[in-house]
Amino acid sequence: MSARGSCLLFALTTILISSASVGDPKPSEVAPRPPKADRDMQEVLDVYEALGAKPFETLPPELARRQPTLPDAVEVVLTRQLQAEPAVEPVAKIVNRTYGPHEIPLRIYTPKEGIRPYSVILYFHGGGWVIGDLDLYDATPRALANATGAIVVSASYRQAPEHKFPAAHEDAFDAYRWVLEHARSFGGNPRRVAVAGESAGGNLAINVAIRARDEKLTAPRHMLLVYPIAGANMATPSYVRNANAKPLGKAGMAWFFKYVFADPAQVKDPRIDLVSRKDLAGL
Repeated sequence: MSARGSCLLFALTTILISSASVGDPKPSEVAPRPPKADRDMQEVLDVYEALGAKPFETLPPELARRQPTLPDAVEVVLTRQLQAEPAVEPVAKIVNRTYGPHEIPLRIYTPKEGIRPYSVILYFHGGGWVIGDLDLYDATPRALANATGAIVVSASYRQAPEHKFPAAHEDAFDAYRWVLEHARSFGGNPRRVAVAGESAGGNLAINVAIRARDEKLTAPRHMLLVYPIAGANMATPSYVRNANAKPLGKAGMAWFFKYVFADPAQVKDPRIDLVSRKDLAGL
């Protein structure tokens, strides 16, 4: 996908439900009011529906993983606009490796230009810890590598419901340790490692930073957190207001949480309930 497509994907994902800010009205005072999509976003949503995509909450995970995706819809829209299939953004090199005791896949993207030894960005894809993979989120690390001149390591992780919480969090930290230990082998600087992620991946990224601090490991130099999951309170004004938002509303988020957590009480785990933490200093 082109750089334009990658940027559009970032924009698309910001419609996901966010936490309410201080001073918002009480949930009981807020009526459901789906955000109004602009023309470009509405075109993507229309194509997404036309491709046959169903609400997550109506599908089992195995079908949700196989159905059409928002990147599929973006590609259709860009093909219409460009009158040609959008090009995949080229990078200098891509290497597939595995990490950790479970031999989980990761993909190393070397930028077209950069200063050696390269800074390294460890990136975690989104998907509510249930869906998504390295291929679906291929455009983002490509664009991020070329935009920053850094090597991007896109790390997969075990997903629910096959692997419940906190499997993904354990994997994410294993990936971080792997990068620190192996950065020099692929041209990276282990002293200049950042973490990044989208949605569930954003949650993994900040948890990597927290655990690195607590275990006195080399700290990430930077965090790029794109709409990270930072809590599971579905009674906030934001959740109420955006309950019926497309493509992901309150029911969809509840679907993800149902499959991720073996015990509903785990949503209060500090790795999930980040907004309630008082120990985020020093990251």
